[in-house]
Amino acid sequence: MKTFCIKSLGCKQNQLEGQIIQNELENFGFKQAKLEDADIYILNSCTVTSHSDSQAKYLLNLAKRKNPKIKIVLAGCISQTYMQHQNFDYSDIDLILGNKEKINIIDYINKLFDDEHSFFVQNIFEQNEFENKFLNNPKSTRVSVKIQDGCNNRCSYCIIPYARGNSRSNSVENIISQINLIIEKGIKEIVLTGIHIGQWGLENGKTLLDLLKEIEKTEIPRYRLGSLYIDEISDEMINFLKNSKKFCPHFHLSLQSLSDSVLKRMNRRYDANEAMNLIEKLHKNFENPYLGCDIIVGFPAETDEEFKETYNNLKKAKLSSIHCFPYSKREKTPAYYMKNQVQNSVKTDRVKMISELSEKLHNDFLKKNKNKCAEILIEKKSKKTGFYTAITRNYIKINIKDERNDLQHTLKMVNLKDFELM
Repeated sequence: MKTFCIKSLGCKQNQLEGQIIQNELENFGFKQAKLEDADIYILNSCTVTSHSDSQAKYLLNLAKRKNPKIKIVLAGCISQTYMQHQNFDYSDIDLILGNKEKINIIDYINKLFDDEHSFFVQNIFEQNEFENKFLNNPKSTRVSVKIQDGCNNRCSYCIIPYARGNSRSNSVENIISQINLIIEKGIKEIVLTGIHIGQWGLENGKTLLDLLKEIEKTEIPRYRLGSLYIDEISDEMINFLKNSKKFCPHFHLSLQSLSDSVLKRMNRRYDANEAMNLIEKLHKNFENPYLGCDIIVGFPAETDEEFKETYNNLKKAKLSSIHCFPYSKREKTPAYYMKNQVQNSVKTDRVKMISELSEKLHNDFLKKNKNKCAEILIEKKSKKTGFYTAITRNYIKINIKDERNDLQHTLKMVNLKDFELM
């Protein structure tokens, strides 16, 4: 019996796809093992930043050092964008699979033992159909449902369209079928996942709201949305969601900047005023919603004044948290060739400033919720601490001490004043 070890990097979609690969291999008779004992090491890679690439290189080298005889499989976004990775060392990699091929890993895995250095990467822009693969036996309390893949936007800094291709949508029928299977397993919450979920249904003349209306008809008690762009949250969607009994008021906004001139250079399709107006609407229409966002600092030619514009708008917006990261050059994207690249030391200082702001905003958000009653979903119990983790609809995490061992997947009303909020 062949054994394998798998590691997935990056976004929720990549994590979900890693679990699907794992299930496929186990169903085919492969067995999981520790790295030191495995026959095969699979790295399901991410390439959104240069740090992602460095992490992949480190893990591949580590695998070979710990187990010199192991067969190495590099799968996912680095493989798919190999033309943009001229300096990536592929010499120790036995099998390279693109994003389409990795999901069908069983069709390729035996090549490891037949040939040396096999390479299977289809042009992702020739991929027009959604690959409907999903977890048959999810083990987590909150389960991701992949509704979409790819992205039609071409932001000037982003390599992801070259890794994922154009937007492709799963069908309503497939999605509802998956949700019904999840419900049968006693799972109470799903997270709608994709590379750009706001583009779901685009090729069929449908919208994400059309899908949400169908999900609302199912018996799932709670659903949560992945990241959305500013121009994808309409007044109609807000009105629908605020009246939903199932929607968790947790928005993750793909902002990237709140400076008009930077947004224009990024090739984003909205301005700071539109973003601020939407955030205000979300505050007004939902009680204590969790509002998170992504921000890139140090974009080419970003001045101190442009950074301050973003910083001050973030402060004014009263978000719940900010995921901030420095601009990372990605070869063959337009921003890679832009003049006036910002020094790394300046990027570091700006990340620090926004991270400190995020911490303050998050503490303010928790204080607003401290004396509220809230529905929690109880997750796994830690063998180490004896505490259960639990999460509110608006994404506040708490720990619960309970001697019982059968509370996972339980929904319960609690007063948050009795817990430390995280």
